[in-house]
Amino acid sequence: MAEFALPANSKIGVGETYKAAAGTKNVKTFKVYRWTPDDGKKPSVDTYEVDMNSCGPMVLDALIKIKNEIDSSLTFRRSCREGVCGSCAMNIDGTNTLACTKFIDDVKGDIKIYPLPHMPVVRDLVPDLNVPYAQLASIEPWLKSKSQPPTRERLQSHEERAKLDGLWECILCFCCTTSCPSYWWAGERYLGPAVLLQAYRWMADSRDDAVGERLDALEDPFRLYRCHTP
Repeated sequence: MAEFALPANSKIGVGETYKAAAGTKNVKTFKVYRWTPDDGKKPSVDTYEVDMNSCGPMVLDALIKIKNEIDSSLTFRRSCREGVCGSCAMNIDGTNTLACTKFIDDVKGDIKIYPLPHMPVVRDLVPDLNVPYAQLASIEPWLKSKSQPPTRERLQSHEERAKLDGLWECILCFCCTTSCPSYWWAGERYLGPAVLLQAYRWMADSRDDAVGERLDALEDPFRLYRCHTP
């Protein structure tokens, strides 16, 4: 029987373990992906035991505590801590999500934290998002109008504005894009769900006069690739 396995230099190794102080009663274990391009070592998973009596309720709170009090070399992105900026997107307990909105208590057992999947890793939990951001720029996500600028705002009816609901709220964390198999296979050409949502957001905007141009720019079927079932 054929046996398949990753090459030795692709396997994630066991890293350091940071024990909680003796006598700590409320401990939660976090297993965090670690990799840096600086030392030539393969990726590993470090284990951190965190005292939950002095930690906030979110996974991001624990990561900040680890960085501030246990291991200052841990690297991750974060900004608003309000679920708005999308900076702290990562894979937690097997699901792409925001660390600032993920409750620690929602995860049973050890909490496993990895960077967003199928993206090059800059360091630790920081993915390289240059490609999806370039794809976002390619759809020109701004209002295009051929009319003269108004003296005030460009008006919409309530019905026209309602068509944008469900589109404008995207915070571009790319959790959906990096969990999409089609994007894994053809990420260099397929725009992915987040960018396609943004492309439609401007087509659906009654104030935009460039729908035809936007559709022409998306004519390449590889940019719009979808999985098909019989």
